[in-house]
Amino acid sequence: MPEYLAPGVFVEEVSFRAKSIEGVGTSVAAVVGPTRYGPTRGNPEVVTSFGEFTRIYGDIRNLTLSGTSVLNHTAIAAKAFFDGGGKQLYVSRVVNYPSNGNGIASVSIDNDRLHFDSRFPGTMGNFTLELFWRDSENLLRTETVSEPAEGEVVFLNATGLTNAVRAENIQGRFPDARFPLDVSALVRRDGDRYVIVNNRCELTTADAVAAEGTELRVDGQPEGSEGILMAAGLVASENITVQFTRSHVRDPRDGDFAEGATAVLTFSGEVNLTNYTGAAHWGALTSLRGTLGVDNNEFIVYGSGLNSGVNEDIVIPVVALASVSNGIRSSIVQRNFDIAVHPGVADDSDDVDDSVIYNYSNISTAPGTGNSLSAVLAVTPDKRYDQLTSPVSCTVENGVTGERILQYLDELFDADALDPGEFSVLGPRYLISLSGGGDGSHPEATDYGGVENEVNGSSGFIALENIEDISIVMTPAAAADAANHQAIVTEVQKHCLKMRYRVGIVDSREGMALSEARQFGSNFDDSRLALYYPWVVIADPRGKTSTINVPPSGFIAGVYANTDVQRGVHKPPANEPVIGALRFAQDINRFQQELLNPNGV
Repeated sequence: MPEYLAPGVFVEEVSFRAKSIEGVGTSVAAVVGPTRYGPTRGNPEVVTSFGEFTRIYGDIRNLTLSGTSVLNHTAIAAKAFFDGGGKQLYVSRVVNYPSNGNGIASVSIDNDRLHFDSRFPGTMGNFTLELFWRDSENLLRTETVSEPAEGEVVFLNATGLTNAVRAENIQGRFPDARFPLDVSALVRRDGDRYVIVNNRCELTTADAVAAEGTELRVDGQPEGSEGILMAAGLVASENITVQFTRSHVRDPRDGDFAEGATAVLTFSGEVNLTNYTGAAHWGALTSLRGTLGVDNNEFIVYGSGLNSGVNEDIVIPVVALASVSNGIRSSIVQRNFDIAVHPGVADDSDDVDDSVIYNYSNISTAPGTGNSLSAVLAVTPDKRYDQLTSPVSCTVENGVTGERILQYLDELFDADALDPGEFSVLGPRYLISLSGGGDGSHPEATDYGGVENEVNGSSGFIALENIEDISIVMTPAAAADAANHQAIVTEVQKHCLKMRYRVGIVDSREGMALSEARQFGSNFDDSRLALYYPWVVIADPRGKTSTINVPPSGFIAGVYANTDVQRGVHKPPANEPVIGALRFAQDINRFQQELLNPNGV
């Protein structure tokens, strides 16, 4: 029957004669069966496109039922329904798990103080969460200065220095043979001299004798005291180069940050700053995770295992980064972030999917705020649509601080993705993987029949009983389960008898012989059920093979709905094109059809 569902101008011829039989629309269908994701209880949701179906009930990839990879016939039928002209489809997902709570993917840390869960069960729930830090601009700034301010710490890089930089009366300790001298050091302006801070320097002498900063200390000072360089000798000339570089971490564009802010420092290649840190070299790591220290003048590298091979915290003076300024990709502070959700695949699957199925934006590491992790990824979202489409929930135990949340996230990140290697063109990726999700076993007839539960929501066919609009029901996945097929068709029959005005589309099993199809159809002699034979060959929507064989119910329901809308319920759904079908899996000639039709096939 024509449907006027949106504003517009329509012309229809209307007869004013009394109607002996009132037509009943067949444009609204329902599908019951297993899917990759989505709710398993409560009122089934109506979807109006295949894109909306995938947002709630998952993609078209295979299911893993009872440990075996099987075609996702429910999703394939939904796609065929919409391709064929269907407009409204109710979906009731059925599952078979040993107990409630099975099949949920999760990841947690520190005795569940921070816990991520997939909202619904299923292999697809083995999500990969990718964090994108909003404070992603490079906050490290370096600039050369001609003369540092009094007390300022800068990085000095000088070559060809003469003995004019040497303090008085230390010729015996630091003889003229060591000049000209090259110096790379952290220095602090102190009147007419520059103090080598903590003797963190690299000295290259003319006589190639190894030298330490303390050897340049003032006469009379004990060994280990900080060395000095006289300002009078730090003057550039034809043979002398002198460069002072100031380094600092600037405030982000969207506000300042507190001391102890979590940060990441990324280099373009291997860098060794041992001479300026006094700590062991961190090896080939090109990404270092840590915090900003006092007045943001220090970068403290975590020694807690977040940086592979670093067993103790390393304090890097920010000014020391001037020594490798050309080798630094970025220095960012981590506060607010976005999360992109990548779908999960079966453990034995060769699928690689980096697509994003959902995005969470502007999440704060601070607990208790309106955009905190537990608020944005709420266990029970306020809006019904978010309850259906938001794929992940997060719980944070009371009392967990923002700093602790950052630490937990750091520990959950995939170590290999954090450090892609020196020759990778990619920067570090912040990935957290959920695991433990599964599709369960093949749903049985009792799962399709469903249970009535006013508290947690009904399931299966029972969940469809409160929806009056539905006129067609189908169970395409049942035809792929020979052990339960007949029993599931019985559940379809019981549902249609109970609801009185519904028609059930029944699929034959794949590869049935003509006699088997006739015998199968004779098991239920009911005008409310329509058996279709054989299966249909279609192009593989997964892109794995050229073609696959699928049950015909999704295509038939689409033809029903499209015929109803375009022509009217009085028009039989015959001689209509089946959109998406390439051919039948088995050719049926006229004489075979004459055998099937009298049996209602």
